[in-house]
Amino acid sequence: MRNDSFDAGQLTLDYIRSLVKSREPSSHKGDYGHAMLIAGSYGMMGAAILAARACMRSGAGLLTAHVPAAGYSIMQTSVPEVMCITDPSETVFSASLPVDKYDALAVGPGLGRDEVTIRAFEILLRSEPRRLLLDADALNILAQERWLFDLLPMKCVFTPHIKEFSRMMGTEVNSGNRNELQKAFSTEHSAVVVLKGAGTTISTPEGKMFRNTTGNPGMATAGSGDVLTGIILGLLAQGYSNVDAACIGVFVHGLAGDIAVRDKTEISMVAGDIVDYLPKAFKELI
Repeated sequence: MRNDSFDAGQLTLDYIRSLVKSREPSSHKGDYGHAMLIAGSYGMMGAAILAARACMRSGAGLLTAHVPAAGYSIMQTSVPEVMCITDPSETVFSASLPVDKYDALAVGPGLGRDEVTIRAFEILLRSEPRRLLLDADALNILAQERWLFDLLPMKCVFTPHIKEFSRMMGTEVNSGNRNELQKAFSTEHSAVVVLKGAGTTISTPEGKMFRNTTGNPGMATAGSGDVLTGIILGLLAQGYSNVDAACIGVFVHGLAGDIAVRDKTEISMVAGDIVDYLPKAFKELI
């Protein structure tokens, strides 16, 4: 049974197992949500690919990726399970499409900060998307264009690393003040914050804090955060609450890295290895 009194402290295997839902034998892909990923720009399509692969490996029934036109062949070839919408721009995200039919939306990996991208991001926020996750350049745009905070829906999931969070807060975030600032941000913006790094912490709008217990230094590699974005997006699309999706996602991301490191070593691990070991990580949870 889920322990509803668990409001602080470490994420454990038993607790994460208590959150994971079983699947009905008669279910179909429509029962597991339709996710939307807005990601990628010229030269940074790898971020979109990693997030898309991770989303599908995390149980989403359907995923549509919105990518620049130049990324169409890359996405369709690299992740054939994913549907693809192309932006009018060859190189960047420049035009937001209606997103009301999607159960969850993630924005940011490899997005860039072009002026047309900022405008498209504003239009997207004004459309009041549900189950929204913001990562990478979506966070950098918010830090740069602070008035956009007023357009955010309730209970967004933010997944910054420490430098991105410092930009968002407008002050240096360090080991001495991170917990206090993270809690304050979550309560002020009614947001779930996943502050990435060694000992990733998750804060909730109610001021609760969770600390992850999985992961290793081999995961300190380019694209690891994009994988986490995809995992949490896949869980959000399936109907997990924003807090539970963040907790499960962070834990299983680290667990996949812990399983991968046995074969790959901390030195040689790459982000794609984390995706490849997600099935074994999820197997530990069911």
